[in-house]
Order: sequence, then C-alpha cells, then structure tokens
Amino acid sequence: MTTVHDPSVAGIAADLSVWPASTTEPHPGELAVGGVPLAELADRFGTPVYVLDEAEVRDRCRTYLHAFPDAEVLYAAKAFLCRAMVHWIEEEGLGLDVCSAGELELAVTTGFPPERMVRHGNAKSPRDLETALRLGVGRIVIDSPSEIARLAAAVGHGGHQKVMVRVVPGVSAGAHEKIRTGTDDQKFGLSIADGHAQHAIARILDQPQLELTGLHCHLGSQITTVKPYLAAVRRVVGLMARLHGQHGLVLPELDLGGGHGIAYRPGEPALDLTELSRRVRAELHEACAAAGLPVPRLTIEPGRAIAGPAGIALYHVLAVKRTGARTFVAVDGGMSDNPRPALYGVRYAPRPIGRRTTTERTPVTVVGRHCEAGDTLATDVELPADVRPGDLLAVPVAGAYHLSMASTYNLVGRPPVAAVRDGHARLLVRRESLDDIRSRDVGL
Repeated sequence: MTTVHDPSVAGIAADLSVWPASTTEPHPGELAVGGVPLAELADRFGTPVYVLDEAEVRDRCRTYLHAFPDAEVLYAAKAFLCRAMVHWIEEEGLGLDVCSAGELELAVTTGFPPERMVRHGNAKSPRDLETALRLGVGRIVIDSPSEIARLAAAVGHGGHQKVMVRVVPGVSAGAHEKIRTGTDDQKFGLSIADGHAQHAIARILDQPQLELTGLHCHLGSQITTVKPYLAAVRRVVGLMARLHGQHGLVLPELDLGGGHGIAYRPGEPALDLTELSRRVRAELHEACAAAGLPVPRLTIEPGRAIAGPAGIALYHVLAVKRTGARTFVAVDGGMSDNPRPALYGVRYAPRPIGRRTTTERTPVTVVGRHCEAGDTLATDVELPADVRPGDLLAVPVAGAYHLSMASTYNLVGRPPVAAVRDGHARLLVRRESLDDIRSRDVGL
C-alpha cells in the first residue's frame, strides 16, 4: 500500500516508507502528495492543516477487501469521518462502524445505507438507541446488561432489531495500556471468564424483538502481531460452543474488531494483513470443526489502518530556542490538533519541507503552542541545525485520531482538512474560526 522512496535531503537518504504511495520529491527538499506540492497546500489553506490522500484511502480499502474476500469489512468511523470519507467508503464497498449518534447521523444524511452500519458504544443513552432505531442501523452491539431491557423497550412489541454482544476474551493486546480493551480490567464488553457474557446472552434470547446474530470482540489498538487475534478466536468459539450446548444456539457472525497496527516512523512494525487473514481463517475453521459448529461469517473493523497512513499534518515553525540541553522547535499547532503524543506517548517523524539546506542534522523536540508542558509533538527527532521560524514541517501518518480527537484548547480553532488526488486539491472540512467558537457562547 506504500512504496519506499530514496531521495536525498542535506546529503541524507530520506526514508518515505510511511508516507502515502503517491509521495514524490519534485525538487530537493520538497515533497508532493497526490501530485500537489505540500508547500503549495500550506500556502493555500494555511497551517496547521491536515492533508488526506484520497487515492491512498481508496487503495487501503481495496487492500482489505482483497485480503479478506469472504469477510465483511467495516470502516471504524471514530478514526476520522467527514462527508467525503463517507462517500469514499461507500464507493469502495465497505460498511461503517459508528460509535455515536453524531457519526451515525452524519453518515446517513450523507447517503450511506444504515443497514450497512454497526452501532457500538459502552454507554449508549436512550437517545442514542432511539436514533439508531429511527435511522434503521443494521446491528447494535450490546455492551452492558442495562442496554438489553432499554433496547427491547425502545424496539417495542412487534418490532425487530439485530444485535450482537461485545465479549471480553481476556487477551491482552495493544501498544499502550490505555488502548487495550481485550482484558477484564477495562470498561468495554462483557467478560467470558466470569459468566457475564453468557448471562447477558440468555437475557437477550428472552427478548423476541431482539435477534442475536453474533459475538463481537475488540482487543485494542496498534496491534502488530497475529497471535492475540488467534487466541481471541479460540476463546470466542469456545463460548459459541457452550451457547450451542446450552441453548441450541448457532450464531452466524463473528466480529473480531480492528486495532490493526501501522508504522508511524520508518522501521516500525505493522500488522501483516495477508498473514492475519490466512491465520485467522485457518484458526476459525479449525476451532469450529473441533466444536462441531458451522463457520460464522467474519467481520473486521479497520479504522486507523485505512485513514492513518493517508494523512499528513502541516505546520509552520514559530520559534526555535535552546533550553538546558534541549533545542525546542515550536510550531503553530500542538495538542489541540494532535493529543496522541500526550495521551499515549506516540512518536512521529516530522520532516522539513520546501527549503533545501546543507547543514547537519541535530536532535530537537518539536512542541506545540499550548500552555502545557506536555504539549509535545515529537521528541528527539533530527532536523537541520539551521531550522528557523517560517520553516514548514510535515508530519506523516496523521490521518487517524487527529481531527477526531481535536479540541479548542486555548480557544484555538481546529484545523481544516484538504484532500489531494491527481494533481488537484480541495477543501473537505473548513478551519474552525473564532467566530465559530464565539457563536456557541450565548451567555453574558
């Protein structure tokens, strides 16, 4: 899905393996994505700005469909969603995994078929459930016992809604403890080990208006090895076997969630989709054969792995100063447009754009403009020693969990999103202005 380029900047080979496949270097020190120079995008849209390579998004959707030809592939909207993204996902043949009434309504009002959506969430309000039912969402994933009666009442007598149950298999996986969701010590799902999952399923079977179609299991995020998924398959199929023995239940679906890890910097590991598909399908067939069960249809929910590598964040340098043993390079964005380094310690590889230099590189810390000591975008990254205010920095792998997690901290508006393809750029989401922020403040 990406290619490795080998241009040279300041005499150093530049590894662009984590950049979109369309990335080129028209001139030394410059980069273009989707046929559009990044410096040109910064001039046109201002900075900070997110740039999304449409062709890369579409290619990654097709890669998933090719790797999982017999599975249902749902794009996890929480990674990044806008109207254009909804269109791309639909046109490429994926479904949608939504986690809020906002994501659901945006998708439906953009024209996405609600029956191709799955509604998640650990704390769904009555309004959330009513919205999902009103818009005709395909399946609702039950995450807690209280949702069963609430949903059944909302459906009403004579109504019908397909549901799944999110189960916790007791498998630890994910790059950081805050994004691990397959163990019993976090807020999502119902435990297999302590029997809560089985109890909830029995209650659902007593509700004639709810049709249980399968089990859902999401282990976490940034998983780069296949083994946790195989362990989850074995444990969930084991639960399916017990449900068959107790209730005669045969479930036609198994949703293994997403969490597929990507490389944020050159040399980092990423999940091998071909291996994942081959080994998960083999494990599923073997486990079901041993349990005497038909093989359920597999569902997966990639989000980051589709949107992340397709995005770039552009910043201008505002200040450079040396404090103690460190050199700090401050940019015009920060934790309001990318809170992930502060939340999870994520490390990025920013690159200077648009100015050729022959100076040696030196380790610096790229920081944001916000009033927090933890407002750091990249620690101990090598930039040219003559980096100065006005320089343009580009951060690859910025398409997921940037705008979707952005805030207006310090009343700084959220950046715009521009799409590039075939030498053209267009605005998808405009910059949030002070007038936007001020208009919400209605009190005196």
